[in-house]
Amino acid sequence: MKVFVNGQEKSCSDSLTLYSLLIKLEQANKRVAVEVNGEIVPRSHFENKLVVDGDKIEIINAVGGG
Repeated sequence: MKVFVNGQEKSCSDSLTLYSLLIKLEQANKRVAVEVNGEIVPRSHFENKLVVDGDKIEIINAVGGG
């Protein structure tokens, strides 16, 4: 299947969770906010949220500072 991550097309296997995708993209252990098709996905739902063909996913990295 194909999904779009931050505007770039990515090929992925079927039956992929959002958490699995984040692992593949080396983002799983980082402080990120994720939006799928315009809706923010709470971190507690990453492991259960299935990624489907054509999803538009935005991954935002949190930056600390002051």
